[in-house]
Amino acid sequence: MPRRRTELLASLASGFTGEHATVVDLCCGTGALGAVLIAAHPGIDLHAADIDPAAVRCARRNLDGHVYEGDLYKALPVRLRGIVDVLVVNAPYVPTGAIETMPPEARVHEARVALDGGHDGLDVHRRVAAAAATWLAPGGHLLIETSERQAPVAVGLFERGGLVARVETDDELGATVVIGEKP
Repeated sequence: MPRRRTELLASLASGFTGEHATVVDLCCGTGALGAVLIAAHPGIDLHAADIDPAAVRCARRNLDGHVYEGDLYKALPVRLRGIVDVLVVNAPYVPTGAIETMPPEARVHEARVALDGGHDGLDVHRRVAAAAATWLAPGGHLLIETSERQAPVAVGLFERGGLVARVETDDELGATVVIGEKP
């Protein structure tokens, strides 16, 4: 379920999206981010993927683009390697131990796979960052939502993956996004 804080991720990703950009929305859920990007940039080549079959069914109804079911990059066509201009990711980043403290509307009604980011909340972020440079075009951007507390670790993950990383925050939205650029 998209949350208000994800507006920062959508806005920043839109700012990097050119008229005919190749865009990948990993962990797409129902396709909300992809839908925002298509609405703002109708000429993009959008590809979205999620591991949850129910989410993929929703995304296919909501998106005018290619939607794949599978685990992160494994779901994507190989032909996208090295040509992705914008890789936007709203991966789960709640530490496993903190899920039970979440509001009921999240922990009861959302699939655990959409929430559980592992011990420190960054398991999926690690996997995304490690392979992002393989998929991004030169000058391409990876954007991933995270918490302010997790951002410094996420920056390190991006840098180890070969990206130049920075953090954007919006206090009003309570939002933090790590952005990485492939040199």
